[in-house]
Amino acid sequence: MRLIIADDHALFRQGLKSLLLLQPDTQVVAEIESSDDVAPVVSDSDSDILLLDLQMDRWMMEDIPQLSHLTNVIVLTASESAENGVRALRLGAKGVVQKRFAIETLMMAVRSVADGLVWMPPTVQTEFARQESSSGKELTRRECEIIRYVASGMRNIEVGERLSITESTVKTHLDNIFQKLGLRDRLELTHYAIKTGMVAVLDHNR
Repeated sequence: MRLIIADDHALFRQGLKSLLLLQPDTQVVAEIESSDDVAPVVSDSDSDILLLDLQMDRWMMEDIPQLSHLTNVIVLTASESAENGVRALRLGAKGVVQKRFAIETLMMAVRSVADGLVWMPPTVQTEFARQESSSGKELTRRECEIIRYVASGMRNIEVGERLSITESTVKTHLDNIFQKLGLRDRLELTHYAIKTGMVAVLDHNR
């Protein structure tokens, strides 16, 4: 995995690079210390992931949409604000990692994003789910169970067997879920489940 580190604190940036170079599957292809250099360097570099400090010499939140079109963005932040994490994800970031986390957690996020998943800490998952549910009708516990099973790849008949209900009941629940969430199909439902942390998101913060 080819990584770029963008952070204006040299000590943190160099320390992070040293830790990443100890990983057998990572390569740091660029380091950036100025906010003005982030987009040009990312554009010119063949990278898989940008590790972006939100607070460089200026606030980088509004740069995420542009940068996310160039590479996968994982936000690094010292802030405990779940709202900032959710906003970063809505703007196109694929992960949020707080700087107080250990390198093992960062590598979980990096590998998850490299595999096409979204990674966020539990506080951000909770806030994301709260915002999603408050924007529409509340999901029932049974509907949440069905979402998890369907997003994990189960067919309706398999979900029904797991929950001891009929296949047609599963379909009825799915129709209600699609209507509540404004989704069209199982693929969009899977994306919703990943974004809200219901499935396929690692939540270790050791």
